[in-house]
Amino acid sequence: MQCHHYDAGRCHSCTLLEIDYPTQVLDKERHVAALLAPVSTGSSTDPSTDLSTGLSTDFSTGSELTWLPPVSSAESAFRNKAKMVVSGTVAEPVLGILDRAGHGVDLTDCGLYPDALHASFAPLAAFVTRANLEPYQVSGVGKRAQQRGELKYLLVTLSPDGELMVRFVLRSQESIARIRKHLASLQAELPALAVASANIQPAHAAVLEGDLEIPLTERTTLPMRIDDITLDLRPQSFFQTNTAVATELYRQASAWVSEVGPSSLWDLYCGVGGFALHCAAPGRAVTGIEISAEAVAAASGTAEKLRDGAGAARFRDVTFAAGDATAFAIGPDAPELPEMVIVNPPRRGIGADLAQWLETSGIEHVLYSSCNATTLAKDLAAMPSLRPVRARLLDMFPQTSHYEVLVLLERV
Repeated sequence: MQCHHYDAGRCHSCTLLEIDYPTQVLDKERHVAALLAPVSTGSSTDPSTDLSTGLSTDFSTGSELTWLPPVSSAESAFRNKAKMVVSGTVAEPVLGILDRAGHGVDLTDCGLYPDALHASFAPLAAFVTRANLEPYQVSGVGKRAQQRGELKYLLVTLSPDGELMVRFVLRSQESIARIRKHLASLQAELPALAVASANIQPAHAAVLEGDLEIPLTERTTLPMRIDDITLDLRPQSFFQTNTAVATELYRQASAWVSEVGPSSLWDLYCGVGGFALHCAAPGRAVTGIEISAEAVAAASGTAEKLRDGAGAARFRDVTFAAGDATAFAIGPDAPELPEMVIVNPPRRGIGADLAQWLETSGIEHVLYSSCNATTLAKDLAAMPSLRPVRARLLDMFPQTSHYEVLVLLERV
């Protein structure tokens, strides 16, 4: 992918842009394979097979971790979400990022965004002016630092069906009335806008959003259609930024769970229910646990609608609850053990306590979806009885060193 912002030194977020895309994918495969080799075999042998073949790779005698062919992405226009820092002035807002000097860099033509997101930026910039939303800025340093302005970010999410969710991240509620007053004009200029909200983040800190979310439209969820399941995404809910690769992730998880065929399944760190709902089946009790109450509300709403449809039997025993995944599993009120567990933790991994519980639980199969292979390897080292038997890299984040990896663990 060619990028004039990268060439000019204005933005280097795409750290691998100078490496051709097939090589990026191959390098990521080799990286994760090297990390998983010790925990899959008890050795420190690096992989010697070209994993791009998708063939089974035998790391040591008597133990085999099968790598499926990687899931590649489109090289550009793959992101379904734009996080735009708002800088400049009310009359001339700049949507993009801040450079090292704190000056705004216009990234409304970034190659990672599809046309539908590109088309939203001009109406949103015009709305900033119309609603008199002063971009947030800080002058001075330390105790003398002074904060001005209200609008910190514009967060724009695109659904597979072309609808948009727009979130205004604000310093306070001072501008809410003006946003409401002019919102109809934005909807007229941006007919794809389905959901709008304001998030209040008063702190001057490297925190994207605050706890308070104020709905601005009658609709409060954005439908994210993945194959035959439409997930309801709420403003503060997490969803993968690459819809096409996320679809393949859920398909692979569903296929491996179907092969195991558990009668009961836990989905820990379930988010809006992507894994739980795609892995549901008639006669299978599925429980999703997620710390975000917003995400759980969205997942529960999706399940309720699916139970009212033609596939009611498939989703009859799917439930979601808000809570800490580790506390749910190892707490004094923990329910009966399931036959299989899915974990999809944040970058920090599942941690020592949950890993130790899984190691001693006797559960035969665990499906681990990771966005950080380093913490994945650390967690797997703490679960030596659960051996990786299948793995697949999914390149959710082209042009960067990040990726997703799905690993099926089997008790030995």
